[in-house]
Amino acid sequence: MLQAAPKNVHIYLESNPNPNSLKFVVNEMLVPEAMSFDFPDAESTGISPLAKELFTFPFVDRVFFASNFITVTKKEDVEWLEIQNTLKDHIKKYLEAGKFIIEVKEEEAPLEEETETIKKIKTILDEYIRPAVEQDGGAITYHSFQEGIVKVKLQGSCSGCPSSMVTLKAGIENLFTRMMPGEIKAVEAL
Repeated sequence: MLQAAPKNVHIYLESNPNPNSLKFVVNEMLVPEAMSFDFPDAESTGISPLAKELFTFPFVDRVFFASNFITVTKKEDVEWLEIQNTLKDHIKKYLEAGKFIIEVKEEEAPLEEETETIKKIKTILDEYIRPAVEQDGGAITYHSFQEGIVKVKLQGSCSGCPSSMVTLKAGIENLFTRMMPGEIKAVEAL
């Protein structure tokens, strides 16, 4: 269980390529490193009272937590200037009160055998790709590898972003095919 300790929380906002998402960057870690939590709707918030509270705002469409930030995706019928301070103030008060953020459950053991190729794929994701994707308020996680095709899951601001497929093909796929020539043919999002 992750719970914020009462303290003075500082939050700043970052825009990203998805015009409907805004990244709320906090001066503390919210979830363990390399973990992320995507809440596509209010029904999926069972492990996070904070996410559940954010969905009480009628303009919130999706909530995502990773490392030291929360990405909120808004509904298209409202502008960020109308709502960003309301969300920022709510998140700040919630964290400063030291309320429960999220219940982290132990991960299940992977079903796929961890070959040297898969280890290399995960290393490239962790060292080169994940930091860049997180900078834009999203996350990328490894899903599977079969017959030269890497399958990944895009979350946070990447979900529904108009440029996410361009980033996937022109950025991520090109990086993999350069760093692992002959082993990687393509990268696909789930």
